[in-house]
Amino acid sequence: MTMGALGVVYGDIGTSPLYALKEAAKAAAHGGTVTHDAVLGVASLILWALLLIISLKYALLILRADNRGEGGIVALLALLHARAAQPGTWRVHLLVVGLVGAALLYGDGAITPAISVLSAIEGLKVDAPSLAPVVVPVTIAILVGLFMMQKQGTGFIGRIFGPVMLAWFVVLAALGIHGIVKAPAVLAALSPLYAFEFLIHQDFHISFAILGAAFLAVTGGEAMYADMGHFGRFPIRLAWFAVCLPALVLNYFGQAALLITDPGMIENPFFQLCPDALHYPLVAFSALATVIASQAIISGVFSLTQQSIQLGFLPRMQIRHTTSHAMGQIYVPLVNWLLAAATLGAVLSFGSSDALAGAYGIAVSLLMAITTLLAALVAIQWGYSPWLVVAVNGFFFVIDVIFFSANSIKLFEGGWFPLLLAGLVAFLMLTWRGGVKLVETARGKLRQPEEDLIETAVNKCRARLPGTAVFLASAAKGVPLALTQFVKHNRVLHERVLLVTVLIEESPHIADEERAEVVEIIPGITRVVLHYGFMQNPTIYEGLKLACRQGKLPGVDLSDITYYVGRETIIPREDIPGMWVWREGLFAFLQRNAERSAAFFGVPSGQVVEFGTELEI
Repeated sequence: MTMGALGVVYGDIGTSPLYALKEAAKAAAHGGTVTHDAVLGVASLILWALLLIISLKYALLILRADNRGEGGIVALLALLHARAAQPGTWRVHLLVVGLVGAALLYGDGAITPAISVLSAIEGLKVDAPSLAPVVVPVTIAILVGLFMMQKQGTGFIGRIFGPVMLAWFVVLAALGIHGIVKAPAVLAALSPLYAFEFLIHQDFHISFAILGAAFLAVTGGEAMYADMGHFGRFPIRLAWFAVCLPALVLNYFGQAALLITDPGMIENPFFQLCPDALHYPLVAFSALATVIASQAIISGVFSLTQQSIQLGFLPRMQIRHTTSHAMGQIYVPLVNWLLAAATLGAVLSFGSSDALAGAYGIAVSLLMAITTLLAALVAIQWGYSPWLVVAVNGFFFVIDVIFFSANSIKLFEGGWFPLLLAGLVAFLMLTWRGGVKLVETARGKLRQPEEDLIETAVNKCRARLPGTAVFLASAAKGVPLALTQFVKHNRVLHERVLLVTVLIEESPHIADEERAEVVEIIPGITRVVLHYGFMQNPTIYEGLKLACRQGKLPGVDLSDITYYVGRETIIPREDIPGMWVWREGLFAFLQRNAERSAAFFGVPSGQVVEFGTELEI
């Protein structure tokens, strides 16, 4: 598990030495030659950022705020029960903040592959400046191949993630030691005083620029928390403290030592650390490491999308499981190609890792601040002393705000790009959630109570058809609209009727024993509620099959039943209270193009009958 964590969790932060110290040193030099004190100050700043933000905050503190083993911003929202927030309460604002945090991951997901692969390929220019024109085309080719590979699944490449990244961290450490031996004086930067004194003696805007550049060294730290459910708390901590942290610190100090001996190496100190004969192999190895880092963030975006769909924050999309033995390996075609367009657009628009550094960091620093805030609320909810929580999380929140403020000065240098992407995603999430609530209100006005169904079944149906019918219901109470339509037009009912509802719980996983809740309304009419966690694949056929196997649905032959599903057409109306009509129109567009309910919930396509209903919102 620790080896797997090296490949998936630490790919992003593990490739940050390619550009982080270089950008911080350039900010410190502010157009001139970087000084001895500036190099020591930057190295000390990066070291203590890694210790405070990654080691202390994430590894020791944030990893404690798990939702039955799962982490990430969506898990925090589930712990705080923000999904069920009532209008006008403080939890509604909390939900908005949380959804903005989730959306920021999409902005990060577009920038990370671009800056990582681009910075690796730029190593070609160290020995051969004439190759500069091929950097962007080669980067584009690698990224196109990476996104095209997603539909095949990541099973094979996933098996080599860990060993390759372990070798990468060994190379980082070796390069760092090679540089430190030549200038041992760099070890003075272990003292935090160098970072503090260097920053307070700079002009305010220069200090902020240095802080913003140094923050690039800790981007990727959020993956420790987001991927906790895949690997566990202990393996993630072990991989960090035993392998990643020592290797990163050695490499950053090695680069700093190189700049002490030769400030002219500031254009690319990472590749200049390497002996000349090994430059091109190191470029190739760096490209492989950055592809792994990019794959990890892409897989994380897929996972976040799946969780958001399950919890009702995004419309249903086609989700393909690329392997039968690992739930986490999924492919979301629409998200893959939208992410590809954003990533390739970033490479073509910015053209270099230096330019992309301006766009990188602002989304991640805001996400880290939101995570700290939500984790504090979870700690208070769990009964920790509010004074202790405010003291500890408040300390880290101040650090997060300082780094976010420092990155905010890069807003017009490219920082707008990930924020624009995040803003669009957050707006779609909030529009979808608001529209779903309006639709449920409209359904509620049309939905018959169960008493009417009993009266209809007993007294008004002219006949009972042989066989079993399953009616999909969006709510665990009342009569599904599809059943109301069926009885209204046919005046008959099947001998056996199952009203099936899928409920996504705020826990990541629900055990098979708790999957199916079966209640008989009257003889022949049964309500079945299938409970799934937000990390599980909600399949109605498998849920009913399990219920039959457990003896909860005796006499039901799943191969000989008909599924009746409602297909709703949304009609926006200005005279009905709700969202602005143009947002309702956007929701209607999303709903019309969402994955069909039957396909999303795994209903056998040959056994489906759809009933159309118009709903005005």
